[in-house]
Amino acid sequence: MSLLNKEIDDFEGIAYHQNQFKKITKKDLLGKWNLFFFYPADFTFVCPTELEDLQEKYQEFKEVNCEIYAISTDTHFVHKMWHDMSDSISKIEYPMLSDCKHQLVYDFDVFDEEEGLAQRGSFIIDPDGIIVVYEVNSSGVGRNADELLRRLHACQFVYEHGDNVCPAKWKLGEKTIQTTIENIGK
Repeated sequence: MSLLNKEIDDFEGIAYHQNQFKKITKKDLLGKWNLFFFYPADFTFVCPTELEDLQEKYQEFKEVNCEIYAISTDTHFVHKMWHDMSDSISKIEYPMLSDCKHQLVYDFDVFDEEEGLAQRGSFIIDPDGIIVVYEVNSSGVGRNADELLRRLHACQFVYEHGDNVCPAKWKLGEKTIQTTIENIGK
């Protein structure tokens, strides 16, 4: 079953954010765009490269009203320790959300039962709490923050201009396609 256009379920978790532990719920997501960025575990190989890549684009996400949540099944205490010990992770300014109870990994269908870890799932959630884009990568394949930001821009454009759609490789400011009968198949 596809998760596309699914409203996210209520949840509660603890995040390590700005040197504090903070409770995060579905209510905190509503009214803005969100990127749920599931990754297998702290203190691994590919994960820190992805989180650092997202950090490099974090201000651009914030400028378009999007919060990033890095999510693994590690506890919020482990997130803090990783943040304190790693040069690349110490730069992270967005919330690192713990899903040690496995509520989110099951709701978003990214739990690897065999490994007991989250898969590499990326979910763009609109201000109404609806999943509008998602992708799950193999554990050895890292993601690209530039592409996630491009997809976010496209989702935001379509959300605001429902009669226009974004073609392949569309970037913010480029021409879109108006959904009229004259433009079908061109």
